[in-house]
Amino acid sequence: MKKIRCLLVDDEPLAISLLQKHVGQLDFLEVTGTCPNALKALEVLKNKNVDLMFLDIRMPAISGIDFLKTLRYPPKVIITTAYREYALEGYDLDIVDYLLKPITFDRFFKAIERYLRQDKQSEIVPAAPGAGEPSGISIKSGYRTVRISTDDILYIESLKDYIKIITTDDTILTKCRIGDMENELSPKGFLRIHRSFIVNLKQVSAFTMSDVEIGKTELPIGDTYKELVTKRLKG
Repeated sequence: MKKIRCLLVDDEPLAISLLQKHVGQLDFLEVTGTCPNALKALEVLKNKNVDLMFLDIRMPAISGIDFLKTLRYPPKVIITTAYREYALEGYDLDIVDYLLKPITFDRFFKAIERYLRQDKQSEIVPAAPGAGEPSGISIKSGYRTVRISTDDILYIESLKDYIKIITTDDTILTKCRIGDMENELSPKGFLRIHRSFIVNLKQVSAFTMSDVEIGKTELPIGDTYKELVTKRLKG
Protein backbone atom coordinates (compact mmCIF):
# COMPACT_ATOMS: atom_id res chain seq x y z
CA MET A 1 0.00 0.00 0.00
CA LYS A 2 1.02 3.60 -0.47
CA LYS A 3 2.73 4.99 2.61
CA ILE A 4 0.99 7.62 4.73
CA ARG A 5 3.12 10.77 4.67
CA CYS A 6 3.38 12.41 8.10
CA LEU A 7 4.48 15.91 9.07
CA LEU A 8 5.59 16.40 12.69
CA VAL A 9 5.23 19.94 14.06
CA ASP A 10 6.49 20.62 17.58
CA ASP A 11 8.98 23.01 19.16
CA GLU A 12 10.20 20.34 21.61
CA PRO A 13 12.96 18.12 20.13
CA LEU A 14 12.14 15.29 22.55
CA ALA A 15 8.50 15.31 21.44
CA ILE A 16 9.59 15.12 17.80
CA SER A 17 11.95 12.24 18.59
CA LEU A 18 9.20 10.27 20.34
CA LEU A 19 6.81 10.74 17.41
CA GLN A 20 9.54 9.66 14.98
CA LYS A 21 10.06 6.52 17.07
CA HIS A 22 6.34 5.72 17.01
CA VAL A 23 6.06 6.36 13.26
CA GLY A 24 9.08 4.12 12.67
CA GLN A 25 7.30 1.16 14.26
CA LEU A 26 4.61 1.17 11.56
CA ASP A 27 6.10 0.64 8.11
CA PHE A 28 3.02 2.01 6.35
CA LEU A 29 3.86 5.43 7.82
CA GLU A 30 6.74 7.72 6.85
CA VAL A 31 7.99 11.07 8.11
CA THR A 32 7.95 13.57 5.28
CA GLY A 33 9.20 16.43 7.47
CA THR A 34 9.73 17.78 11.00
CA CYS A 35 9.18 21.42 11.96
CA PRO A 36 9.83 23.42 15.15
CA ASN A 37 7.05 25.92 14.45
CA ALA A 38 4.01 26.65 12.28
CA LEU A 39 5.85 28.91 9.84
CA LYS A 40 8.25 26.11 8.90
CA ALA A 41 5.31 23.75 8.63
CA LEU A 42 3.62 26.07 6.16
CA GLU A 43 6.70 25.91 3.92
CA VAL A 44 6.61 22.12 3.97
CA LEU A 45 2.89 22.02 3.18
CA LYS A 46 3.46 24.28 0.17
CA ASN A 47 6.21 22.07 -1.25
CA LYS A 48 5.36 18.51 -0.21
CA ASN A 49 2.34 16.25 -0.15
CA VAL A 50 1.29 15.55 3.42
CA ASP A 51 -1.44 13.08 4.40
CA LEU A 52 -1.35 13.45 8.18
CA MET A 53 0.02 16.23 10.39
CA PHE A 54 0.88 15.82 14.06
CA LEU A 55 0.49 19.34 15.42
CA ASP A 56 1.50 20.76 18.80
CA ILE A 57 -0.56 23.63 20.18
CA ARG A 58 1.74 25.82 22.27
CA MET A 59 4.51 26.96 19.92
CA PRO A 60 6.42 30.21 19.30
CA ALA A 61 4.95 32.95 17.06
CA ILE A 62 1.64 31.23 16.32
CA SER A 63 -0.19 28.44 18.12
CA GLY A 64 -1.05 25.18 16.44
CA ILE A 65 -4.78 25.97 16.67
CA ASP A 66 -4.37 29.42 15.08
CA PHE A 67 -2.14 27.93 12.38
CA LEU A 68 -4.70 25.27 11.59
CA LYS A 69 -7.40 27.93 11.23
CA THR A 70 -5.34 29.66 8.54
CA LEU A 71 -5.10 26.59 6.30
CA ARG A 72 -7.65 26.47 3.52
CA TYR A 73 -7.00 22.84 2.62
CA PRO A 74 -5.27 21.26 5.62
CA PRO A 75 -4.23 17.61 5.73
CA LYS A 76 -5.74 15.36 8.36
CA VAL A 77 -4.52 16.53 11.78
CA ILE A 78 -3.76 14.83 15.08
CA ILE A 79 -3.24 17.35 17.88
CA THR A 80 -0.39 16.68 20.33
CA THR A 81 -0.15 18.72 23.51
CA ALA A 82 0.42 18.60 27.24
CA TYR A 83 -2.66 20.75 27.88
CA ARG A 84 -6.01 19.01 28.19
CA GLU A 85 -8.02 22.26 28.11
CA TYR A 86 -7.49 22.65 24.35
CA ALA A 87 -9.31 19.43 23.49
CA LEU A 88 -12.75 20.93 22.82
CA GLU A 89 -11.44 23.66 20.52
CA GLY A 90 -9.39 21.10 18.64
CA TYR A 91 -12.37 18.87 17.97
CA ASP A 92 -14.32 21.87 16.70
CA LEU A 93 -11.74 22.03 13.91
CA ASP A 94 -12.55 18.47 12.81
CA ILE A 95 -9.24 16.95 13.87
CA VAL A 96 -8.68 13.19 13.77
CA ASP A 97 -7.64 12.81 17.41
CA TYR A 98 -6.18 14.60 20.40
CA LEU A 99 -3.07 13.11 22.04
CA LEU A 100 -1.91 14.17 25.48
CA LYS A 101 1.83 14.12 26.15
CA PRO A 102 3.70 12.00 26.98
CA ILE A 103 2.28 9.96 24.11
CA THR A 104 2.43 6.19 24.52
CA PHE A 105 2.69 3.95 21.47
CA ASP A 106 -0.63 2.29 22.32
CA ARG A 107 -2.42 5.64 22.31
CA PHE A 108 -0.56 6.70 19.16
CA PHE A 109 -1.68 3.50 17.42
CA LYS A 110 -5.31 4.13 18.35
CA ALA A 111 -5.07 7.58 16.76
CA ILE A 112 -3.71 6.01 13.57
CA GLU A 113 -6.59 3.53 13.61
CA ARG A 114 -9.02 6.44 13.81
CA TYR A 115 -7.27 8.13 10.89
CA LEU A 116 -7.53 4.96 8.82
CA ARG A 117 -11.23 4.60 9.57
CA GLN A 118 -11.85 8.18 8.49
CA ASP A 119 -9.74 7.63 5.40
CA LYS A 120 -11.95 4.63 4.52
CA GLN A 121 -9.20 2.04 4.40
CA SER A 122 -10.25 -1.38 3.14
CA GLU A 123 -11.53 -4.12 5.42
CA ILE A 124 -10.99 -7.81 4.74
CA VAL A 125 -13.80 -10.25 5.34
CA PRO A 126 -13.82 -13.98 4.59
CA ALA A 127 -15.75 -14.90 1.45
CA ALA A 128 -16.20 -18.15 -0.41
CA PRO A 129 -15.32 -18.13 -4.13
CA GLY A 130 -18.06 -18.60 -6.65
CA ALA A 131 -18.19 -21.48 -9.09
CA GLY A 132 -15.15 -21.58 -11.32
CA GLU A 133 -13.37 -18.76 -9.44
CA PRO A 134 -9.91 -19.17 -7.91
CA SER A 135 -9.65 -19.49 -4.15
CA GLY A 136 -9.24 -16.10 -2.52
CA ILE A 137 -10.29 -13.58 0.10
CA SER A 138 -12.55 -10.60 -0.39
CA ILE A 139 -11.57 -7.03 0.46
CA LYS A 140 -14.36 -4.55 1.11
CA SER A 141 -13.61 -0.91 0.38
CA GLY A 142 -16.64 1.34 0.55
CA TYR A 143 -19.19 -0.10 -1.86
CA ARG A 144 -16.56 -2.08 -3.76
CA THR A 145 -15.46 -5.64 -3.12
CA VAL A 146 -12.11 -6.76 -4.52
CA ARG A 147 -10.88 -10.34 -4.46
CA ILE A 148 -7.27 -11.39 -3.92
CA SER A 149 -6.23 -14.81 -5.15
CA THR A 150 -4.62 -16.82 -2.36
CA ASP A 151 -1.95 -17.90 -4.86
CA ASP A 152 -0.74 -14.28 -4.96
CA ILE A 153 -0.36 -13.92 -1.20
CA LEU A 154 3.20 -14.31 0.12
CA TYR A 155 2.57 -13.82 3.83
CA ILE A 156 0.44 -11.93 6.33
CA GLU A 157 1.72 -9.85 9.24
CA SER A 158 -0.28 -8.81 12.30
CA LEU A 159 -0.35 -5.17 13.43
CA LYS A 160 -2.62 -5.47 16.47
CA ASP A 161 -6.17 -5.00 15.16
CA TYR A 162 -4.90 -4.69 11.59
CA ILE A 163 -3.14 -7.11 9.30
CA LYS A 164 -0.75 -6.43 6.46
CA ILE A 165 -1.12 -8.69 3.44
CA ILE A 166 2.00 -8.93 1.28
CA THR A 167 1.25 -10.19 -2.22
CA THR A 168 3.45 -10.72 -5.25
CA ASP A 169 2.88 -7.13 -6.39
CA ASP A 170 1.29 -5.17 -3.55
CA THR A 171 0.98 -4.61 0.20
CA ILE A 172 -2.49 -4.16 1.65
CA LEU A 173 -3.41 -2.94 5.14
CA THR A 174 -6.83 -3.84 6.46
CA LYS A 175 -8.63 -4.11 9.77
CA CYS A 176 -8.83 -7.76 10.73
CA ARG A 177 -7.39 -9.92 13.51
CA ILE A 178 -4.75 -12.41 12.44
CA GLY A 179 -6.63 -15.22 14.18
CA ASP A 180 -9.62 -14.67 11.90
CA MET A 181 -7.38 -14.84 8.84
CA GLU A 182 -5.73 -17.97 10.20
CA ASN A 183 -9.12 -19.67 10.45
CA GLU A 184 -10.02 -18.61 6.92
CA LEU A 185 -6.71 -19.45 5.23
CA SER A 186 -5.47 -22.56 7.05
CA PRO A 187 -7.56 -24.90 4.83
CA LYS A 188 -6.14 -23.14 1.75
CA GLY A 189 -2.45 -23.98 2.24
CA PHE A 190 -1.47 -21.31 4.76
CA LEU A 191 0.33 -21.87 8.05
CA ARG A 192 0.76 -19.67 11.09
CA ILE A 193 4.43 -19.73 12.07
CA HIS A 194 4.44 -16.98 14.70
CA ARG A 195 1.90 -14.97 16.64
CA SER A 196 2.48 -12.21 14.08
CA PHE A 197 2.93 -14.15 10.82
CA ILE A 198 1.01 -16.48 8.51
CA VAL A 199 2.78 -17.80 5.41
CA ASN A 200 1.66 -19.27 2.12
CA LEU A 201 3.30 -22.70 2.11
CA LYS A 202 3.57 -22.60 -1.69
CA GLN A 203 5.77 -19.50 -1.42
CA VAL A 204 8.27 -20.87 1.14
CA SER A 205 11.67 -21.23 -0.57
CA ALA A 206 13.72 -22.42 2.43
CA PHE A 207 13.52 -22.83 6.20
CA THR A 208 15.52 -23.55 9.33
CA MET A 209 14.46 -24.33 12.88
CA SER A 210 14.23 -20.59 13.60
CA ASP A 211 13.01 -18.92 10.42
CA VAL A 212 11.20 -19.29 7.11
CA GLU A 213 12.38 -17.74 3.85
CA ILE A 214 9.99 -16.34 1.26
CA GLY A 215 12.08 -14.91 -1.54
CA LYS A 216 14.57 -12.59 0.16
CA THR A 217 12.41 -12.14 3.26
CA GLU A 218 13.15 -14.06 6.45
CA LEU A 219 10.29 -14.51 8.91
CA PRO A 220 10.80 -15.84 12.47
CA ILE A 221 9.24 -19.06 13.71
CA GLY A 222 7.72 -18.66 17.18
CA ASP A 223 8.80 -21.13 19.86
CA THR A 224 5.28 -22.49 20.34
CA TYR A 225 4.90 -23.07 16.59
CA LYS A 226 8.24 -24.81 15.86
CA GLU A 227 7.10 -28.41 16.11
CA LEU A 228 4.05 -27.93 13.89
CA VAL A 229 5.89 -25.74 11.38
CA THR A 230 8.78 -28.20 11.03
CA LYS A 231 6.39 -31.11 10.59
CA ARG A 232 4.36 -29.31 7.91
CA LEU A 233 7.36 -28.01 5.98
CA LYS A 234 9.23 -31.32 6.03
CA GLY A 235 6.07 -33.12 4.94
